[in-house]
Amino acid sequence: MAGAEKGQQIDLSSLSAQQLSQVKKQLDDEVQHLTNSYQSLKRAQAKFRECIANVKSGVAGSAKDKPILVPLTSSLYVPGKLADTEHVLVDVGTGFYVEKTTADAEKFYNGKVEELGSNIKELENIANGKAQNLRMVEEVLRQKMTAGQQQGGQGSASAT
Repeated sequence: MAGAEKGQQIDLSSLSAQQLSQVKKQLDDEVQHLTNSYQSLKRAQAKFRECIANVKSGVAGSAKDKPILVPLTSSLYVPGKLADTEHVLVDVGTGFYVEKTTADAEKFYNGKVEELGSNIKELENIANGKAQNLRMVEEVLRQKMTAGQQQGGQGSASAT
């Protein structure tokens, strides 16, 4: 099994049913983790797309000096007015904000969407490979279980 972790191939038919079950459980866990990661990346990508839409529509020149609600927390908003429609504060991660022009903010968010898109594609390929490996392990395990049942049935029939 240590060889499998280093990327070496293992002849699945040489493993016992118990070892195959362990490999199957490990692959199940990996596929589940990759699926959760995939969903997280898709949510992050959707949030960045929402940011792009907000920069395009929410900071339009027509919004200047009109009353708006400014979020202080996820459930607390205070009234305010948009003073500058050319500059925005961009959350660049871990609580750091940078002032950017709306065009630069849009470029920043588009870059994030593209970066996440390539990460999502990589993750899809990895997840598909793991899922294929899982199907192969399940098939070999199923064959071993069927062969074991047939041998068990023949052994008890010849004993009578």
